[in-house]
Amino acid sequence: MRAFVRLREVLATRKALAKRLDAIEERLVGHEGELEGHAEQIKEVFDAIRRLMAPPKKRKLRIGFIP
Repeated sequence: MRAFVRLREVLATRKALAKRLDAIEERLVGHEGELEGHAEQIKEVFDAIRRLMAPPKKRKLRIGFIP
C-alpha cells in the first residue's frame, strides 16, 4: 500500500514540476528581446531538464546462458 501512495506522490510531483517548467518557459519566451545572447543557452538548459525528467529506458535482461 505504501508503495502505491509513494508512486502517486512521485507522479504528482513530476507533473507539478513539468507544469512549473512550462510556465517559466512561457514567461521567458515573452522576454526574448531582453535575453538576446542567452536564448540558446536557456533553451539548452530546459532541454536538459526535460531529458532528466523523462523516465529511464529499461534494459531488457537476457535470461539463460550467455557465452
